[in-house]
Amino acid sequence: MISTRGRYAIRVMIDMAENENGSYIPLKDIAARQGISKKYLEIIVKDMVAGGLLTGASGKGGGYRLNRRPEEYTVGEILELMEGTLAPVACLSGKMADCPRAEKCQTLPMWTEYDTMVHDFFYEKKLSDLLQS
Repeated sequence: MISTRGRYAIRVMIDMAENENGSYIPLKDIAARQGISKKYLEIIVKDMVAGGLLTGASGKGGGYRLNRRPEEYTVGEILELMEGTLAPVACLSGKMADCPRAEKCQTLPMWTEYDTMVHDFFYEKKLSDLLQS
């Protein structure tokens, strides 16, 4: 399940792409447009800056802006930054040592196919695909 962190991160990215004008966008403006607590967004955008999705600037004229054009971001990279792996089972997350049952696991092919579908869906979807026309 995708948490509010992941969903809100996508909403922030969409908002920033739709309101991009070459300058930094104040977080309070994004929070007001999206109806999300500024305090909660501060936590989310901090991780997005650390992950290289956004650049932040403080002081007068400060705020946040995208590091790349909307068509250069995938929904998958945004979600994985905020959520961690999207793998449906631990043995596919890449964080677990090789599963001792992998060779005889009858369900592994199913989980692998599902993992590939989810990965491909989110990594083929660009931020620009979500923008209003």
